[in-house]
Amino acid sequence: MDVNFADEKIKKLCEQSSLAQKKLGAKAARKLKRRLADLLTARCVVELVAGRPHPVQPHKLGKRFYQKFSDVEELFALDLDSGVRLVFQADVEPLPLKKDGSLDWAKVSQICIVFIGDYHD
Repeated sequence: MDVNFADEKIKKLCEQSSLAQKKLGAKAARKLKRRLADLLTARCVVELVAGRPHPVQPHKLGKRFYQKFSDVEELFALDLDSGVRLVFQADVEPLPLKKDGSLDWAKVSQICIVFIGDYHD
């Protein structure tokens, strides 16, 4: 899968192990590295297995996170450690939709990581 980053801060967190350890803790940083490898080797989102992959509805998130991503239709998350998650959205135009109008994650092969942390805060 093609992986992009919402901003330079997230990109650095994903690329610099020492920064990830400092910000997320050693265990979450190790899992972040593994989940990134999983994302890069998968052909599409539904091939992801590790990290309890799950869709996330922005309206069910913490207030701070919801304010930042309330305009996003659907997000997807992977667990890292103790509430810390890697959150991404589809990064393709047009979005592949199912007949019911929901996003067809089986056809998403390019993503953008938008958040890494605890979105329940």
